[in-house]
Amino acid sequence: MKVYLDNSATTAVDSRVLKEMLPYFDRIYGNPSSLHAFGREALKAVDEARKTIADCLNAKPSEIYITSGGTESDNWALKGAVRASKNKVKHIITSKIEHPAILETCRELEKDGVRVTYVGVDKDGRVSVEEIKNAVTDDTVLISIMFANNEMGAIQPIAEIGAFAREEGILFHTDAVQAIDSQEIDVDKLNLDMLSLSAHKFHGPKGIGLLYVRSGVKIDRLIAGGHQERAKRGGTTDTPLIVGMAKAMEISKAERAENNLRIARLRDRLIDRALAEIPYCYLNGGREHRLPNNANLSFGFIEGESILFTLDLEGIAVSSGSACSSGSLEPSHVILALGTPVELAHSSIRFSLGRETTEEEIDYTVEVLKKTVERLRAISPLFNMEKGTGSYV
Repeated sequence: MKVYLDNSATTAVDSRVLKEMLPYFDRIYGNPSSLHAFGREALKAVDEARKTIADCLNAKPSEIYITSGGTESDNWALKGAVRASKNKVKHIITSKIEHPAILETCRELEKDGVRVTYVGVDKDGRVSVEEIKNAVTDDTVLISIMFANNEMGAIQPIAEIGAFAREEGILFHTDAVQAIDSQEIDVDKLNLDMLSLSAHKFHGPKGIGLLYVRSGVKIDRLIAGGHQERAKRGGTTDTPLIVGMAKAMEISKAERAENNLRIARLRDRLIDRALAEIPYCYLNGGREHRLPNNANLSFGFIEGESILFTLDLEGIAVSSGSACSSGSLEPSHVILALGTPVELAHSSIRFSLGRETTEEEIDYTVEVLKKTVERLRAISPLFNMEKGTGSYV
């Protein structure tokens, strides 16, 4: 059996999305910036797609800027806001559990003299609104807090943070890349000034995303070039990918409630069985404010990579953390931020379910996981199989 439980890394393109895209690869192939009929036909499709996206977010089409994906959108939001600010000293507030697209951008900005405050999280993986309020100074130009964490699925109090930022006159940005497929996103209700999304996280194509920028918000452009995206982002407009992103978002919104119920039930089945049937198994993050498809577990006395590779041999695809930092030998910064001991952080595995996940696949995964953990612990110098106990040395 082949089981894909790495939907937080990427999702399969929905067949309906692919069908919607196909004509724009070979039949309606004009450059939307061209003035002739071929270009006008492509531009019409782009304008319709932009409106669909805006409607899904309760935004205006003029507030939707197309990018290459979440990483570019995050870079643009932070760098663009800082560069456009008239403050002499510039200060950003973010969290310790952000995606590398935010954290690495902040580190670059720090080299340029920007001050950054990284707020912590509680044991459930949620930021404290009070800590954010206390971190604000007269120099704060931007607060950027992710909507939902990509590794352990914690959903943040975005609307509350946004309301505070609005009162203080501070720009508020959220990376909603992991949230869009399961959470309702209304930019007005959430008090957002900027929002990053990436299509491949909700069954759209790779290489396309967007940055929502509220009307009146001033940010400098990130990519210089032509006059595309109202002269804010140069580069040839990719008609088929934009059309695909809009279709994927439309489908996601329409089917969200039904998918969430089914997927959350399977997630809970996975978590409950693993915690009950595998000794020294721990859930990372809380259960209440959690994405419906996310289960992040740690397994005492063994390495996460060993579990990952063994499951892969059995046809099960999982992750030992964010796909964007999987090349690192360091334990996950997200799991460490929960207060998890380093040894347990090294053993964390992310199971991220999808629309196609079945109960049979979940049960197969748990059975293979039980055997895998038992086999790996049998050769672990930290675990005494005879007594069924372990200790770190």
